Amino acid sequence: MASKTNPFTFLQQVRAETAKVTWPSRRETMISTLMVFVMVFFAAAFFFAADQLMGWGIGLILNVGL
Repeated sequence: MASKTNPFTFLQQVRAETAKVTWPSRRETMISTLMVFVMVFFAAAFFFAADQLMGWGIGLILNVGL
């Protein structure tokens, strides 16, 4: 069983670990955000096109039997 750490020691440890983190610059954050939006746009366009194509194909298949 792990020993309990008092809240003050815990907060000191959290602060020490947070100081070790390398935070991205504002420019890196903006570039990453832009890349995410571009990829979301391409994924949405792909899935829209795939949905339209599959809907068209299924429509052809179902209308042939009628």
